[in-house]
Amino acid sequence: MSTSLSPLLAPMLSSAGMRAVCDDRATLQFMLDFEAALARSESAVGMVPAAAAETIARACKADAFDLAALAEAATRSGNLAIPLVKALTGEVAKVDKDAARYVHWGATSQDVIDTATMLLIRAAIDTLLSDIDRAVTGFARLARQHRNTAVVARTWLQHALPMPFGLKLAEYAAALHRSRGRLKYLKRQTLALQFGGAAGTLAALGNRGWNVAEKLAEILQLPLPEAPWHSHRDRIAEIASVLAIIAGTCGKIARDVQLMMQTDVAEAFEPSGEGRGGSSTMPHKRNPVAAASALAAATMAPNLAATIFAAQVGDHERSAGPWHAEWPTLPGLLLVTSGALGAIVDIAEGLEVDAARMRTNLDATGGLIMAEAVAFALAEKIGKQEAHHLVESASKKAVAEKKNLGAVLEKDPKITALLDAKRIAKLLEPMAYQGDSQAMIDRLLASLDDK
Repeated sequence: MSTSLSPLLAPMLSSAGMRAVCDDRATLQFMLDFEAALARSESAVGMVPAAAAETIARACKADAFDLAALAEAATRSGNLAIPLVKALTGEVAKVDKDAARYVHWGATSQDVIDTATMLLIRAAIDTLLSDIDRAVTGFARLARQHRNTAVVARTWLQHALPMPFGLKLAEYAAALHRSRGRLKYLKRQTLALQFGGAAGTLAALGNRGWNVAEKLAEILQLPLPEAPWHSHRDRIAEIASVLAIIAGTCGKIARDVQLMMQTDVAEAFEPSGEGRGGSSTMPHKRNPVAAASALAAATMAPNLAATIFAAQVGDHERSAGPWHAEWPTLPGLLLVTSGALGAIVDIAEGLEVDAARMRTNLDATGGLIMAEAVAFALAEKIGKQEAHHLVESASKKAVAEKKNLGAVLEKDPKITALLDAKRIAKLLEPMAYQGDSQAMIDRLLASLDDK
């Protein structure tokens, strides 16, 4: 396995923590952790001498192995586990030839690779959870700070209604929190030991195979499944789906920030810093670099997940090809998901908000953004259809004559007969028309306490 990202590009599209988890030598160590735990488990049930098990475990150190040689040998053997077991056997034999007989006893390559994948994913989940916690905390803080900051709610990229900016921010926090729950579920329910031997029956271990499996799961602290799952890849697919959802959530947030940073909008900005977001030719530029990284990662993630989904279609008890496709793809998906999330952490912890500009943008349409509020106030008196017609006519007049909607409404006798000037003025105030937004903010923020 590899990071699947170039060393030059990896820092832009992945977090340092995830790069450490997905590092080739770390992956090798997860495989060796399985071999050490296997020997100790078999020793615990009396199948391997205790001294031999400890000799094997002491040899399971990734630094002792030549990665390049293993990679070259894997091209001939079809997977990395075969040359690794051979190399490990050689290392153990240098110390104790008798102990070398027990290396990889009763296991198969897929047991090593799949269980190592589970160990890698567990470490990756912890890395993602740490960043999600930071992002949720950052957006929750901003939501409380801006719960009374009015901003334009946009539909189809057009001005729709006013809304509290805090509601938008609380929704970001809650969406990320839902994925926090998904990750914890994966760790608790989806991760599982893979140990089935050559064809998933543990036949080589006689009637003690399941005793070994129980001890192996205990040592590695992985859930013990009802049976080996090597030919059913739904666990891996479920993990991929959660990663793609996280990347998508991060992409949605990044898209919003990117749009808010537009020169013509200028409502909120990524954190600034020396050399950040600049242009190679235009000194004035402040580009949304974190958002761009998150969006790049979010663009890649669904296609990587799709490969994992396709790899579910294997043949019988051991698949040739689809399983192999998982090896570079899953680390790649973990990396880009971490990159998307890392960029969003940066935004959540340093978003700069221009409340004055938000108010300016609310007023940019001369009160038209409050047309619905006026229409519904009139509808209570004359019915929805007629009210809609009156306000639509007034809105068109305001646009044609380049006047504020309020000025047009106050001169329309059909409207002033129903609403006085004071009432019209109140209806045109953005934060007077926010429905249950404040209660929604409270509900969203309260949901974050469910960890």
